[in-house]
Amino acid sequence: MKLNQLRDIVAVAERGSLRAAARHLELAQPALTRSVRDLERELGAPLFERRARGMVLTPMGAAFVRRANAVLSEVRRAREEFEQLHGGTRGEVVAGLSMVALIALLPKALSLFRTRYPNVQLHLIEGWYPTLENALKDGSMDFYVGPEPVQPPPSDLVQELLFENVRIVLGRKGHPLGDARSLSQLIEAEWATTSVTFKAEEEFSELFTRFDLPAPKLALRSQSALTLMASLAASDLLAMVPIQWIQSPWIGDQLARIPVRETLRAPSIVTIRRAGLPLTPAAEYLLDLMRRNVPGAVKQARKERATKVR
Repeated sequence: MKLNQLRDIVAVAERGSLRAAARHLELAQPALTRSVRDLERELGAPLFERRARGMVLTPMGAAFVRRANAVLSEVRRAREEFEQLHGGTRGEVVAGLSMVALIALLPKALSLFRTRYPNVQLHLIEGWYPTLENALKDGSMDFYVGPEPVQPPPSDLVQELLFENVRIVLGRKGHPLGDARSLSQLIEAEWATTSVTFKAEEEFSELFTRFDLPAPKLALRSQSALTLMASLAASDLLAMVPIQWIQSPWIGDQLARIPVRETLRAPSIVTIRRAGLPLTPAAEYLLDLMRRNVPGAVKQARKERATKVR
């Protein structure tokens, strides 16, 4: 089994056909066909189903491609790590970031990172852990920064707490409930959410139940922060979002905080990465820069808690 065979299998899986993969790899199609067949012969099982419109992975093929992706990712990282340790500034960093990380942690880190690694390409994917777990596990993503998942990550991933967090209530400027000072004044409102779990109603209702209030009416659920902001600006929907959202320059013109008195807890912000395998120097530097940008009030609270423990 050779690295170029792993590369070929992954390319066919991603492109969906031998022709498209050969074009992408700049190989002759007969050579690519031989590479795939030789590997299938060595493994003793078909990796693809040949169909009129292309090639689809078999269950065995899907399992193999996950492993092949992990191997190729580690080979790439090993090469980049070697070059960066010897003063090189090339490579790629792939990071999964929630809206909190994009607003509160990335901006101050970005210019410093670009100064040290001007030729490293950043691939930033906005999302939440449940949608990014597979990329972390197969090594195609370096790290994730965002809300802590409900279930702990599997043993091949390691989680680190960055800071605890709270939510605020957000609505359009001029919202008819904009003068509310308590959740009890918002029970008739309709709500939107970017829930970080797949049980949005339960997660959302829990916040109201904690204050002995009836479950709110959830009218819209989105996996996109941009969709949520556009929906709030164009309607009377309300949302509970991490407090860092108010720092966003896109919010100030259209949206405003409704200052309810209740403290609305939010999932802690964590970073998750593969266990037992170091990040490249460039990826480690970016993550360290983001750690340094943990909100000042959070740092102080963490320091006070540590003092009490002593």
